[in-house]
Amino acid sequence: MRNVFFWSLVAAIAGLLFGFDTVVISGADKKLQSLWNSSDAFHGSVVMAMALWGTVVGALFGAIPTQRFGRKNTLLWVGVLYTVSAVGSALANDPYTFAIFRFLGGLGVGASGIAVPAYISEIAPAKSRGRLVGLYQASLVFGILLAFISNYLLNDIGENDWRWMMGVEAFPAIVYTLLCFVIPKSPRWLITRGSVDEAKTIYKKIDPQGSFEKLVKEINESSNTNISDESIFDKKYSFPLKLAFLVAFFNQLSGINAFLYYAPRIFEEGGLGESTSLLSSIGIGVTNLIFTIVGVSLIDKLGRRNLMYYGSFGYILSLSLVACAFFFKWEGILIPLFLFVFIASHAIGQGAIIWVYISEIFPNHLRNSGQSFGISVHWVLAAIIPSFVPLLFATVGAGVVFSVFAGFMVLQLIFVHFMMPETKGISLEELSKKLTS
Repeated sequence: MRNVFFWSLVAAIAGLLFGFDTVVISGADKKLQSLWNSSDAFHGSVVMAMALWGTVVGALFGAIPTQRFGRKNTLLWVGVLYTVSAVGSALANDPYTFAIFRFLGGLGVGASGIAVPAYISEIAPAKSRGRLVGLYQASLVFGILLAFISNYLLNDIGENDWRWMMGVEAFPAIVYTLLCFVIPKSPRWLITRGSVDEAKTIYKKIDPQGSFEKLVKEINESSNTNISDESIFDKKYSFPLKLAFLVAFFNQLSGINAFLYYAPRIFEEGGLGESTSLLSSIGIGVTNLIFTIVGVSLIDKLGRRNLMYYGSFGYILSLSLVACAFFFKWEGILIPLFLFVFIASHAIGQGAIIWVYISEIFPNHLRNSGQSFGISVHWVLAAIIPSFVPLLFATVGAGVVFSVFAGFMVLQLIFVHFMMPETKGISLEELSKKLTS
């Protein structure tokens, strides 16, 4: 089990880079708009959102290298993409070059969202799969916290402080790339590729008491039909497809990425100064990390469904209060306080379960394409929604925006109650039988 934890932790560091890369732009947000004199529409849709569109492409096509070249090799190239993106973004002298390098980092984010959960879920025992895959989310929010701290410390160190904000990510990216050389390949992936002897050697390190022959038999049984002709869009896979879509859909309609991308701007809209806004962003990062750790520690005890219940109620309460604060101009500490409740609700609910859940609900031979679908829905919305935040805040106002997010969280609560099945403690092969009609 010690080996499995270490390998899972190494793979999950991609989440740290994911979180850092996603949020570090928030510190440079207004500086870049002022530097390049961009309109709200251009700044939101090109400068700020280009990484998210890269993530969409990475999520759409990340299943191809993950399946063809393996989870491990894909993760190694993810590290390379993060490194190149960080250095290129820091050295860019115009918004278009900056956007291109941010797009490359987005490719890494999208591919890691498929490869990391797939890798960890395939090496983890069923009883601890939720916690181990949850390391990815815990690492992600730690990366978010580091980005907020980094932005605060580097703010106003000089005329080009934004370059340091963007470039510092290269250091952990290089370390991660080197660490990827020490983790083994997924035994389940190796079995599907016919490398049974190599898979057995790795499997015995994962579970010395487990039956490798039984695993091979179950994987072969799930693959004994014309799987080359199967697709996640086949009728018998409609239920897991709907689950993946709705979990990803509601994740982004909470407004989480819109908030993380524009946290300092949102705090300034609420009446806080620039320095206080950046400091409040660190508080958001700390809250996110604490409640993610709580969520990950509970996911295999309480289950995915219960955590979604708690998160949904917290979303509805906090987003409604944030909307009221903007409508009635409650300035001062109230808006940051309500947003802390919002981020805690996300961390213990959607944040803790999304990567775990989508990596569990599809059969082995369709896991990559199923994850690609779910994560693509997530990132298409994550690209679209933040793109319109500056424009929407300037036109309809922040109160209306947060009210819409609250309304969608009511719909999420209905989805959890009537449709979402529990997956804790069930092997991937058993889940495949259970969720396929």
